[in-house]
Amino acid sequence: MKKLLPLMGLALSICLVAGCSSIAQAYTDPEVTIDTSADGEFAILIALDSNPTTGYSWVASYDETRLELVDESFDPGEYAEQGLVGAGGTQLFRFKAIKSGEATITMDYKRPWEDEVLEQKVFTVDVK
Repeated sequence: MKKLLPLMGLALSICLVAGCSSIAQAYTDPEVTIDTSADGEFAILIALDSNPTTGYSWVASYDETRLELVDESFDPGEYAEQGLVGAGGTQLFRFKAIKSGEATITMDYKRPWEDEVLEQKVFTVDVK
């Protein structure tokens, strides 16, 4: 729970900076179905280390007829405050639901120029 609080703060601060009309619900667990309405916004926080300096980052694949990627960002968090260059951080993906139905968001942790996926998380979204 202690690790989740800074991530929720990150989601809120990114949402406020991005000018959200409402606060997006943040999700980290692919086992939890994301329930939202059309025009509802939500965020997927990848709480695992993401380290773009190694070439690895999370890449989202999703049904573009039901979902729209509104924003993608990276926060080095406490590592940047400690002056650790090249350390990992947290990636945030903010989506908007645009059409009713069920959709999946597949998150692959990989290098864009390689086919190998180191880790994969699949989130289910139920748009009402």
